[in-house]
Amino acid sequence: MVDDVSAVRRQNTAGLRRFLDLEQQRDWMRGETILRDADERPESLELRLKYVARFEKLLRRPQAQAVLDILRRYGSDCIPIPRRTERHYWSVSCLPSTPGKALIRVNASWMELFSLYADGEDIRALFLVHLSDFTTDHSLDHGQVDEDFLASCVMMPDDVSYFFPRGEDIFGVKVRGFSSIGKFLATPRALQAIRAFNLTHMNRGRNAYQASHCYRLADHMLGDDGR
Repeated sequence: MVDDVSAVRRQNTAGLRRFLDLEQQRDWMRGETILRDADERPESLELRLKYVARFEKLLRRPQAQAVLDILRRYGSDCIPIPRRTERHYWSVSCLPSTPGKALIRVNASWMELFSLYADGEDIRALFLVHLSDFTTDHSLDHGQVDEDFLASCVMMPDDVSYFFPRGEDIFGVKVRGFSSIGKFLATPRALQAIRAFNLTHMNRGRNAYQASHCYRLADHMLGDDGR
């Protein structure tokens, strides 16, 4: 009876709290724990087939290998229990038709989390994060952006820029070049900020972009591509 009540409570809980309590989420965000994920992935064969042509078109781009390498790191380091939450709480789209000509885009709830674009034969990234994680005093003051810290997260200062999207406590970070994107993802404070923003939006409920999920890209994100 107790187990049945617990199961009902989990079903009625929104977001990641169905799987992880707040302490587990906080520990993961800080890099203090490794979460145990599911072995199996929920899958829609119809949806897997739907974006095969787009994925093969991406593979013909000169940036394809760089995109897949960065996407694998993002899936491993920036999304909690990605197998258990795939498509329903996050998704990745391939050559999305939305403005901007992104090569790939990762979404959760109603929010874009991360995108990669062509930059000549290299790539550039867009990370959406909380502004308060990138100000010197953790405020929402646009004048307090920690520019020295941002410059330390990339190979060259010119490789990073930023903007202020609409919405409270949202900050857009643009990083240019495969090496600088990799360094940004490897910087502990930046990684924690990415994780914090992703947790915020995955906790808001079901992903609104499930229908655009590209399983072939997700295979690479989750290490199921045979490599």
